[in-house]
Amino acid sequence: MAADAARPAGMPAQDAETRAGLSAQEAARRLARYGPNELETARRFWAVRPLLMFFANPLVLILLVASVISGLLGEPVNALLITVIVLLSAVLDFLQVARSEQAARRLKQLVAPAARVWRDGRLVEVPVREVVPGDLLDVRAGDLIPADAILIPPGTLAVDEAALTGESLPIEKWGGAAGDAGRIWAGTSVVSGVALASVTATGTHTQFGAIARALLERAPPTDFEVGMRRFSLLITRTVIGLVLFVLLVEALLRRDPLQSFLFALALAVGLTPEFLPMIITVTLAQGAQRMARDHVIVKRLAAIEHLGSMDVLCTDKTGTLTQGRISLQQHVDVRGAESEAVLRWACVNSALESGVRTPLDDAILAHEHPAIPAYVKLAELPFDFQRRRVSVLASGPDGVQVIVKGAPEELLPRCARVEDSGAAVPFAGHLQHLARQTFERLSREGYHVLAIAHKPVPNKQCALTPDDESDLTLSGFAAFLDPPAPLARETLAWLRAHGVQVKILTGDGELVTRTICDQVGLPAERVILGDELSMMSDDALAAVVEQASVFARVTPIQKNRIIRALKRNGHVVGYVGDGINDAPSLHAADTGISVANGVDVAKAAADIILLERSLAAICRGVEEGRRSFANVTKYVLMGTSSNFGNMLSMAAASAVLPFLPLLPVQILLNNFLYDAAQLTIPTDHVDEAMVVAPRRWDASLIERFMFVLGPVSSLYDALTFLLLLLVFHAGPATFRAGWFLESLATQTLVIFVIRTAGHPWQSHPSPALAVSALAAIGAGFAIAFSPLGETIEFEAPSPLFLIVLLVLTITYLAIVEGLKRRLDVWHTRGAPGAQRDSITRAPARA
Repeated sequence: MAADAARPAGMPAQDAETRAGLSAQEAARRLARYGPNELETARRFWAVRPLLMFFANPLVLILLVASVISGLLGEPVNALLITVIVLLSAVLDFLQVARSEQAARRLKQLVAPAARVWRDGRLVEVPVREVVPGDLLDVRAGDLIPADAILIPPGTLAVDEAALTGESLPIEKWGGAAGDAGRIWAGTSVVSGVALASVTATGTHTQFGAIARALLERAPPTDFEVGMRRFSLLITRTVIGLVLFVLLVEALLRRDPLQSFLFALALAVGLTPEFLPMIITVTLAQGAQRMARDHVIVKRLAAIEHLGSMDVLCTDKTGTLTQGRISLQQHVDVRGAESEAVLRWACVNSALESGVRTPLDDAILAHEHPAIPAYVKLAELPFDFQRRRVSVLASGPDGVQVIVKGAPEELLPRCARVEDSGAAVPFAGHLQHLARQTFERLSREGYHVLAIAHKPVPNKQCALTPDDESDLTLSGFAAFLDPPAPLARETLAWLRAHGVQVKILTGDGELVTRTICDQVGLPAERVILGDELSMMSDDALAAVVEQASVFARVTPIQKNRIIRALKRNGHVVGYVGDGINDAPSLHAADTGISVANGVDVAKAAADIILLERSLAAICRGVEEGRRSFANVTKYVLMGTSSNFGNMLSMAAASAVLPFLPLLPVQILLNNFLYDAAQLTIPTDHVDEAMVVAPRRWDASLIERFMFVLGPVSSLYDALTFLLLLLVFHAGPATFRAGWFLESLATQTLVIFVIRTAGHPWQSHPSPALAVSALAAIGAGFAIAFSPLGETIEFEAPSPLFLIVLLVLTITYLAIVEGLKRRLDVWHTRGAPGAQRDSITRAPARA
C-alpha cells in the first residue's frame, strides 16, 4: 500500500523524532492546513442529482407523458396507475442512493473516538479528528489505529489487518522496517505489542479514507441499467416515429384535428409498456421471497436480475471457498509423519501461555488433543518480534520441561536434538536436511507453519530466560490452514456448468491461495500478485483479467480496478465480501453480496446478504435470477412485438380507411385488457433450458423480434381488415369490434408461444397466467357482444366471423412459433449444459 501516494503534497513523512511530539500551536496549524482526521461521508444535496437522473430516463419520461395523455382521454385510473408505478420506482432508486451514503457514514464508527499522542513532551488523549500529520502516536495491544503512520524503532506490533486487506492472520510490524512491514493503517487494530508511530496521513488521505471516497462515487452503470436505457431509447424512437406519421397522414386527409390528435396520442400510450416497472417489481419481489426461504436476503430487487445476468463472480477466498476459521491441519515430525508428541507439546504451550492468544493458539486448542491438566506452568517468556517464539516452563508427568513454539526459521538453529522414531537423537546432517525439506514443503503448500520443541530442565528450576531457549529437542511442525468449505468444489462446478466464471481476489499470499484453489478444483496456473497489478495500465489489466482467475496480495483499490476492468470488458460482475476492504468492490459490482456476520459497512454497501456463509446460496440466487429474468423478458418480447404490430396496423389503416380503425377509448380498452392478462407473468413456470446460461438485456434482439413479428402481426391485421370490409361488409362500428377482438386474441394468446423455448404444448403455463389470459379475452368478447359495447360504439360481428377469427389466431400462433425458433429468442443453441438435466439444480444448503 502506498501511503505516500495518498499523502497530499507537502505532508511530512516523519517529523516527530522524540517523545516531545508536536507543540499545541503546531498541531493547531496542521489541523487548519490538512483538515480534521475524519472521513467524507456525505455531500450537500446528495439526493437531488440521482433523482434528476432518474426522471431523465427516456422510459420514465414516456410513462409520465402517457399518464398525462390517459388523463386527457378520460382514463383517470390508467393515469393514476402509471404515475404510482413511476413514483414507486423513484422511491426505490432514492433508497438505493441513501444506502450508499449510509455505508460511508458507518465507516466513521469504525475509527477510534480518541487517540493517545505526545504533545509538548506529555502523553495526552485527544479526539481522533484532531490527530494531524506528524503527530507521535502511542499505540499498544487493543488499540484501533486512528491514522496511517510509520513505526519508530524499536517498536514492534502484531496488527490485525483482516478488515482492510483480507489477511487472515495478524501481521508483524516493526520500527525501521522497509515497506509495509514498517507501516500501520487507519482502521486496523493492534493484537499485541507497544510502539510509537509517526502519523503520515489523516482523514480522506488514508487507505481507509480511499474506501470511503469510493463509496461516495457513483457506481458504474449495471448491465440491467444499460439494457433498460437502450430499450427505452428504442421505444422512444418508435413512438415518436408512429405519432408523427399518423399526424402527417391525418393532416393530409384533413380530418378532425382534435380527433386525429387524440388518436395519435392513444397510439403512443398503446405502444408504451407502462406495466413494465410493475411486472419487474412483482417478478423480482416473488423471487426475493423464494430466496428468503433459502436464507438469502435481497436488499435491492434489481440485484436478482443482475444475478441472472452475472457471468463473472469475484470473491475473496476466506469464508467462501474456505470455512473462515484457522484450523490445525497437520502435526508432523521432521520426516512428515503424523506425531502425537508435536500435538501434545503444542497444546501444553498454548494452554499455559498467558499472553495475547492468537488464532493459531485457538486452532491448536480446538483440535482434538491429549489431556493437559497434569501440566502446571512455572514460568513464561511471552512472544516478541525479535525472538518470534513463546516459551513456557511447565511441570508434568515428564518432569519440568521448557516447551517452545515459534517460527521455524528462528527455532531450528536453537535445536541440538530431534525426536526420530521415538528417540531423541542429534539434530545434524541428514535429519537437519529432512527437517528443512518438510518445513519448506508445508510452506509451499500454503500452510502457516510453527516449529515445536522442548527440553528437560532440573526440577528445582522455576524461572525462565532467553538462554533456556537453546539446546532444544525438536519434536516437529504444526501446520495451519483455513480449510475448504464443504460444498466449495461442488458449487464451483455448478457455476462453471452454468456459464459463471469464478475469480479469486484475496489479500492472502500466493502459496496459501494456490493450495486452497487446488483443493476446491479452481484452476490456478497463473496467479497475479498485487505488485504486478500495480504496474499494469488499464489496457493491460483489461487483457489480464480475461486470462487469470486468481489475484493474490491485492489491495482494496486493486480489487476495485479488477471489477471495473471486467465491467468495461462487457461482463456482468458479482462480488462477495464481508470486510471493510470489500466495501468499494461491493459498491462497484453489478451485484454486491455480503454475509450476515460481515461488518456493517460491507452489509450496507451490498445488494444481497447471505444468512449462511456459502457459495451454494449464491447458486440458488443465480438460478432464481435467471427465472425472474426470463419472466420479465416474456413481457418485453410479447408487449413490444404485439403492441408494435397493432399500432403499426392502426397507423397504416388510418391512412387508407375513410374512418379511424379504432377510437381512442377503444385503443385504451384493448391496451388495458392486454396488460391485465400479463400481470400474472411473474407466476409463470420457466423452462430449465432458460437457467443454464447467463441472460443479458439484448436491445438488438428485442428490436429484431419487434420488427420481424410486428409486421407479421400487421399482415394478419390487414387480412382481417380485408375480410371485414370485403366479405362481411362491416360498417365502422362492426369493423372496430371485429378488429378489436382479433388484435386482443392474437396479442394475448401469443404469450403461450413466447413463454417457452420449446413447443407450447410441452411446457405448461402457470394456472394464474392461463386464467388471466383467457379471462382478458373473455372480457373483451363480453364487452363486444353486450350492451356495454354499444356505449363505446361497438357493433357485434356475425357468428361466422368468430370461426374465421379462430382460424386466423391458430395460424398466426403457428407462424410465431416458427419465427421464435428461427430467431433463437431464448439463446438455447449451444448454451452450456442445456441438455444436461443433472446439473440444472443448485447445490443444496450445507
